[in-house]
Amino acid sequence: MRSDLMKKGNERIPHRALLKATGLTDEEIARPIIGIVNAQNEIIPGHIHLDQIAEAVKAGVRAAGGTPIEFPAIGVCDGIAMNHMGMHYSLPSREHIADSVEIMAVAHPVDALVFIPNCDKIVPGMLMAALRLNIPSIFCSGGPMLPGKVQGKTVALTDAFEAPGAIEVGKKDAAYGREIEEHSCPGCGSCAGLFTANSMNCMTEILGMALPGNGTIPAVSAERIRLAKHAGMKIMELLEKDIKPRDIVTAATIHNGIVADMALGCSTNTILHLPAIAHEAGIPVSLQEINEISDQVPHLVKLNPAGQHFIVDLDDAGGLSAVLKRLDSYGFIDTSVMTASAKPLCEILENAAVLDEDVIRTKETAYSATGGLAVLWGNLCPDGAVVKKGAVLPEMLVHEGLAKCFNSEEECIEGLMKGKVVPGDVVVVRYEGPKGGPGMREMLSPTATLAGMGLDSCCALITDGRFSGVSRGASIGHISPEAASGGMLRLLEDGDIISIDIPAHKLEWKVDDATLAEREKNFKQPKLKEVSGFLKRYRSIVSSASEGAILKVED
Repeated sequence: MRSDLMKKGNERIPHRALLKATGLTDEEIARPIIGIVNAQNEIIPGHIHLDQIAEAVKAGVRAAGGTPIEFPAIGVCDGIAMNHMGMHYSLPSREHIADSVEIMAVAHPVDALVFIPNCDKIVPGMLMAALRLNIPSIFCSGGPMLPGKVQGKTVALTDAFEAPGAIEVGKKDAAYGREIEEHSCPGCGSCAGLFTANSMNCMTEILGMALPGNGTIPAVSAERIRLAKHAGMKIMELLEKDIKPRDIVTAATIHNGIVADMALGCSTNTILHLPAIAHEAGIPVSLQEINEISDQVPHLVKLNPAGQHFIVDLDDAGGLSAVLKRLDSYGFIDTSVMTASAKPLCEILENAAVLDEDVIRTKETAYSATGGLAVLWGNLCPDGAVVKKGAVLPEMLVHEGLAKCFNSEEECIEGLMKGKVVPGDVVVVRYEGPKGGPGMREMLSPTATLAGMGLDSCCALITDGRFSGVSRGASIGHISPEAASGGMLRLLEDGDIISIDIPAHKLEWKVDDATLAEREKNFKQPKLKEVSGFLKRYRSIVSSASEGAILKVED
């Protein structure tokens, strides 16, 4: 066993003494040591209950003959960190989480790992760690939040972020804002729509790193506790059979993940995280490949914020197994891949069934014949840009408008509130990429403000930053190269014509060669935001969004 490195032999007397200082008995030390990576904390709604999940996981491990040892991981709530200095730390926390798990699991060589995340960057950070370490691993997330109710309408976090803009233009009053504040997030769990947290929890299940139900069983359900116990039991079987993350996450699995991503219309952040996760397994992922899959796979499921259904509705409709079974019936996925259930995907799907044809649609009734996400190309983004196509209103799929440029998210919010953006504009938010931000902040506040003001039906927003899964509208992010790395976005000026054609995968700046040459000649780079500590180190080694914003260091 791997844990023998710290517990076996005469020379390990001091090591065993220290283990016994924690209360472990000889019998417990002799068993396989299972690391329980728990991201529980008291500030993230999706994480406040993870201590209960961890206790259930540990019960399962003990029942199957292992010794669980729990250690923590940090987490950032993107919603709470939004639109202030905190958001600079969200994406960088992904790398910190992966590194910290590696440090803990190597310094204290456990035999296997159970990961307990739930929100935003915690899930991909842990997936990166699992593939990097490549010891038997399984995930059990905390589960989705239930939606709330306000004035007879089912609501979620989307409504909370759109409320300020609606109140600002007089569409809603302060009393409505108070009700949204009280009831849109009714309890524990990852926010109720297909935002980044639930997108990545679903992706973990689709990639085979979690048991069926991981992405959709509600946080408050007893079924979630039973799932956690089964995950604790299952890790012992994975250890016995020596099934490791890289046996599960292969090129075929990543392809399945992209296919399902298109059918579900997940957060654009999945297009940032999947390449980073695949990179840890040595699997290349290209944005062009993502587009090719998107052009073939229909958009079968449309959840909030793009649609009227929520994650709990998908669970009631048969869950992700039902989605995958339908995709398999169309020949889109490889069901021979191994899973953390210690059996191939085809066996998991045998008893799956679609229970609600409105939630999980067919090819014939699909929301669109192509996928819910798209990669755009053009002179503004030669290395690509990403849009959640399924959340764009039909009238905005093709749009041409005048640029309204802002050099930060704060400038953009101020401009919106002062009425600087008018119908038809293309809002440009630059210097918010991985290096420029630094940290590639989510532009949820601008997109939600646009939607709240009713401008999402006539204005687009483009940025080298990224978007929350809560964002909707013609919100185009990940523009690469970013402005801070010499991208063309830096040369735009107010009044320039920008052309967007999402079905054709195009994002173009209509500029002649003479104007472009003059702009390049006279350009002066604005001073980037001064940062220190972790963010300064991050800025120095982070790669482009088109590569997953991974950290690149010299060999």
